Amino acid sequence: MANHKSALKRIRANAAKRLRNRYQAKTTRTFIKRLRAAEDKKTGLELLPKVISMLDRLAKKNVIHKNKASNNKAKLTKFVNKLK
Repeated sequence: MANHKSALKRIRANAAKRLRNRYQAKTTRTFIKRLRAAEDKKTGLELLPKVISMLDRLAKKNVIHKNKASNNKAKLTKFVNKLK
């Protein structure tokens, strides 16, 4: 157990940030799955900007690596462009 007041506060802050990061990452994964399940181009084009924004936000906060975000964005964009 931590002995310093600042260490106790850091533990609480880290726990809160971890929960927030997990929630945002899980939400992003859900939206990626929705985008991949899209049947028509219209739906894909509606979801793509939102998913790209979510990926950028996760990469900015170092929840995921910036290259992983870039790879996901590229693959999803190619997927949407192939839809009819």
